[in-house]
Amino acid sequence: MKLLLKLEYAAVFAACYVATLSFGYVWWLFFALLLLPDVSMVGYAVNNKWGAILYNLFHHQGVAVLAIGIGWFNAQQTVLLTGIILLGHIAMDRMLGYGLKYMTGFQDTHLGKIGKTTKN
Repeated sequence: MKLLLKLEYAAVFAACYVATLSFGYVWWLFFALLLLPDVSMVGYAVNNKWGAILYNLFHHQGVAVLAIGIGWFNAQQTVLLTGIILLGHIAMDRMLGYGLKYMTGFQDTHLGKIGKTTKN
């Protein structure tokens, strides 16, 4: 099942890249903006609660789809591109095993723990 989900997210990632090309953006722009949503991790400088809230806001597929819809229906190219980049970034994260965060810490995600495991 994990492989199937990773392949599904790989397809979403590829579709987001193709979408940026179909809207006339240069090929490298998608990759240049791809890591921008990770700026949301700045919330972890405050505490785990704010880190999780801010991170999850910028890594929720519903937010990305909403931005795509708003951009599409209002002919707002910047909002549309923002949504496509968000969705592509989220797909990349899910392929790599990074999920939405719990307030207990950055390593606790809805897909399981990430990072090095410690032996007690």
